[in-house]
Amino acid sequence: MAETAQISPKLLMPEAFLVSRDDIKGQIGLMWELIKAPLIVPLLKLGVYVCLAMSLMLFIERLYMGIVIILVKLFWKKPEKRYKFEPIEDDEELGSSNFPVVLVQIPMFNEKEVYKISIGAACGLSWPSDRLVIQVLDDSTDPAIKLMVEQECQRWASKGVNITYQIRENRTGYKAGALKEGLKRSYVKHCEYVAIIDADFRPEPDFLRRSIPFLVHNPDIALVQARWRFVNAEECLLTRMQEMSLDYHFTVEQEVGSATHAFFGFNGTAGIWRIAAINEAGGWKDRTTVEDMDLAVRASLRGWKFVYLGDLQVKSELPSTFKAFRFQQHRWSCGPANLFRKMLWEIIQNKKVKFWKKVYVIYSFFFVRKIIAHMVTFFFYCVVLPLTILVPEVHVPIWGAVYIPSIITILNSVGTPRSIHLLFYWILFENVMSLHRTKATFIGLLEAGRANEWVVTEKLGDAVKKAAEAAKNKTNVKAPRKLRFKFTDRLNTLELGFAAFLFLCGCYDFVHGKNNYFVYLFLQTITFFITGIGYVGTII
Repeated sequence: MAETAQISPKLLMPEAFLVSRDDIKGQIGLMWELIKAPLIVPLLKLGVYVCLAMSLMLFIERLYMGIVIILVKLFWKKPEKRYKFEPIEDDEELGSSNFPVVLVQIPMFNEKEVYKISIGAACGLSWPSDRLVIQVLDDSTDPAIKLMVEQECQRWASKGVNITYQIRENRTGYKAGALKEGLKRSYVKHCEYVAIIDADFRPEPDFLRRSIPFLVHNPDIALVQARWRFVNAEECLLTRMQEMSLDYHFTVEQEVGSATHAFFGFNGTAGIWRIAAINEAGGWKDRTTVEDMDLAVRASLRGWKFVYLGDLQVKSELPSTFKAFRFQQHRWSCGPANLFRKMLWEIIQNKKVKFWKKVYVIYSFFFVRKIIAHMVTFFFYCVVLPLTILVPEVHVPIWGAVYIPSIITILNSVGTPRSIHLLFYWILFENVMSLHRTKATFIGLLEAGRANEWVVTEKLGDAVKKAAEAAKNKTNVKAPRKLRFKFTDRLNTLELGFAAFLFLCGCYDFVHGKNNYFVYLFLQTITFFITGIGYVGTII
């Protein structure tokens, strides 16, 4: 019997490729050592220094805001005392003529679940009917929804409410275009002030009576902004996280801006503008996705003042799906960065406002809050700090890695004391969202492809609650149709990629590290992974 022929590996593969695993490992290690000292270490050290500098800038900003808000609460006069304020009373002789004519604009886009909320709230405002004009600006693309909104307007009109259903041929300029087009209509030319109410907002009946007097008795005031309150904050952990971030914005940032410089960013809704100020500032512009902030900055540069009323609260809805929240955060991060790029030189050249107000707008309002805050969170805690574990030659001081972030986090938590127990989860989630906010910020600064992308934030209204109640009670009421997505539709590859990166860094630190960063890295990995597979917020 012939011997079985043995084929040598050398016949199939050249000797140059027959390298043992140890040799491959050694070659990779040698290449790493060759580039680490002259290239990796200096670049990573530079990254650490830049991140530490940004952390200090954010820390000083938060500390300044914390000190000022304490002084405001203890010693500053309330807006009713700082400015002239006299309630507008009904007069038997004059009738309603002592009330100014107010326009209420309600911009909408396929708002099937919430359109009745804002229309009903606007029609229920306590204001003389002959001095109130309600304008529903419907940019909906769904004919069925357009019909429902129009019928709702007709229903209120039949009750004697001065309400007009307004549509246009295209969505040019999105929300800014709709608001601008609405002000051009002949039937609103006699209006002095305009209240803007988004579709998911529901102002109380006394909303105008508590805000309009500031505009009537103070001719230098252009805007009165109310605070948002969230009806669905308890819906899920995602909405609780948003509430914590937005409560700081309203409790501290808006309050401090109003008290110190009479300037803050208009929130796009739940505010009343003097129409003359809008016109003087150049009207609504659609050059960015933050038309509200754009108008506010331009009006402020012309010397107009703003008033924030923390006690005047308007109920609204938070996006409860992760997809809707991501789109919203992209717009809110990209827009300000893009606006900063377009208005920086205009702010510097302005002659009407004081030097320190320009410093506040450029450095504090734009640079630190809208750019640095996103970048330092992402680059420091999701990129640079994990990389220093792989390169032990680069050291991050404990004050920069632990102490300063801890103080900043505590200062951020003052807006929502009831959620203090969720602070740790909020930190991990904010680190994940900093990835998208930083990406959006760069898109805005560079005016890249998605710089002007506008995706309307999806609102669920009571749809989820009704579906749950119908299922619980097993009634015959037809529950709203739930959209079912495949598992792959929920996957977010960026988050999953960073989860893998942080997991590897955590494993390396667990085996070789000395600072015990692996505890944070593993927890951050879990958070990235959960968001990566889409199990955040309301699952529909």
